[in-house]
Amino acid sequence: MTESAQLITDMGRKARAAFTMLAGVSDAQKSEALTAAARHLRASQATILAANQRDMESARERGLSDAMLDRLMIDEGRLEAIAAAVENVANLPDPVGQIIDRSERPNGLVMERIRVPLGVIGIIYESRPNVTADAAALALRSGNAVILRGGSEAIESNRAIFDAMTAGVVEAGLAEHAIQLVQTTDRAAVGAMLKASGLIDIIIPRGGKSLVKRVQDEASVPILAHLDGINHTYIGKDADPDKAIAIAVNAKMRRTGVCGAMETLLIDQDYRAPGALVRALIDAGCEVRGDDAVLELDERIVSAEAADWDTEYLAPIVAVAMVNGVDQALEHIADHGSHHTDVIVTEDTAIAEKFIQRADSAIVMHNASSQFADGGEFGLGAEIGISTGRMHARGPVALEGLTTYKWVVRGTGQVRP
Repeated sequence: MTESAQLITDMGRKARAAFTMLAGVSDAQKSEALTAAARHLRASQATILAANQRDMESARERGLSDAMLDRLMIDEGRLEAIAAAVENVANLPDPVGQIIDRSERPNGLVMERIRVPLGVIGIIYESRPNVTADAAALALRSGNAVILRGGSEAIESNRAIFDAMTAGVVEAGLAEHAIQLVQTTDRAAVGAMLKASGLIDIIIPRGGKSLVKRVQDEASVPILAHLDGINHTYIGKDADPDKAIAIAVNAKMRRTGVCGAMETLLIDQDYRAPGALVRALIDAGCEVRGDDAVLELDERIVSAEAADWDTEYLAPIVAVAMVNGVDQALEHIADHGSHHTDVIVTEDTAIAEKFIQRADSAIVMHNASSQFADGGEFGLGAEIGISTGRMHARGPVALEGLTTYKWVVRGTGQVRP
């Protein structure tokens, strides 16, 4: 057994023991642990910010993109948001033990489906050190043990956040190994996690396309993932111009490096103010790449190439196309979208409902920015990630997405004839 395989095996066994212990922990105790963890995060501000500064300096030396640097950076405001998110999870209702449905058979047997934790979760992620806290909080609150493996670019930040989270877990009397961080940056540890069937119950990758593709190609453990956030905003012919500008600019430019950012803007050919819309994006600092019809709107627009319609820029760049009605908009989304988040802006409720019904996306929005594609904004406290698949969970994956169910049958002595 290789060194990395031995490391993950040892961590998996400790996680399994911690998971067994968590089954006997009360809802109040799990909540108390996360409240304590949030307190330790705030008390460790100087340590965490100093660790993040070391990561940022190293990342700049390595030439990481502006989008990656933005994802990596922690300041006082972001650290407070991380701590507040952990507190929010502490205050959410515990899904474990919830009766999903109940029925009574003619023979008197009572059948119940009850929510239970998934087990041991492995989370592999890049850049965003806030995932260390979010993932640990959501896993613990839903009764799961978790093994975290962040990217090498955030190793110092992840360690500092992990130490604060662990301090809260131990203070509340929970098993220390309910939350574990893979401390090595050796990529072989990722491969070992992907092959840890029987020790890890599910892998959740959160990062770029290359990471997610590697996980999908190599994993022998079930996975929950999305590849891209190629998100569209369609401006219908009856869209309110003020809403259209506000939504499009926010969807693209609020934070260009998040997976909920708009990457393609579709404008109905009968929309009355397309020029003002693209000018607003350009004036906000966005490069616009357009088709032939869009190129006529402003001389600053760059001609789009075929690859632009299939690109997740994670940068202040947007592809813009003119379309003939909602049907053509939906066809474009079906051909080029990633089933993440797609938006329609229109005052025509019938057209909006048609779009909502036919857009095959994990999240579909009407008259709202795609930047709301976030577990916190959905009232879920935080998220592990946004799943674009069809199995188990879809959209923001939070507490309920980290549970499965078991059948409980209650009888009074029945035997099967």
